[in-house]
Formats: sequence, structure tokens, C-alpha cells
Amino acid sequence: MRDSLLTSEEVAARLNATLRFVRRLVAERRISYVKVGRLVRFEASAVEEYIARNKVVPIDRARLRRQFRRAA
Repeated sequence: MRDSLLTSEEVAARLNATLRFVRRLVAERRISYVKVGRLVRFEASAVEEYIARNKVVPIDRARLRRQFRRAA
């Protein structure tokens, strides 16, 4: 296991979010985590995977118009 385990505070800093948001991700099971006794820890790769999974890629107007015309 080469991945170091991160605390909730470290994940919040990496996501530039609040600690409450990280706790909500855990409660909703939207990010994978590891329980170490009572403590919750995150693998760095799990955080990177969460970021990649939620990345929104911009779309150009021409492609958007084509998709809109197909749906109509």
C-alpha cells in the first residue's frame, strides 16, 4: 500500500472545501474512505478519483446545438 492516508482536514484543504462538505461526502458515500477504529481516513488516489469523476468538461456551441436538435 503506497498510498498515504489523509485526514478529513487534509482532504478539505485539497478540495478547497469545508470539513462539513467532506463529512457529507462520507455520509452519502460519494467518496471512498477507510475506517481506522473510529477515525475516517482517505487514500490520496480516492480523492483524485473523486475529482476526476466530478470534472465538468466544457462543450462548444456547435456540438451543443447538434445535441439539442437531436433531442427535439
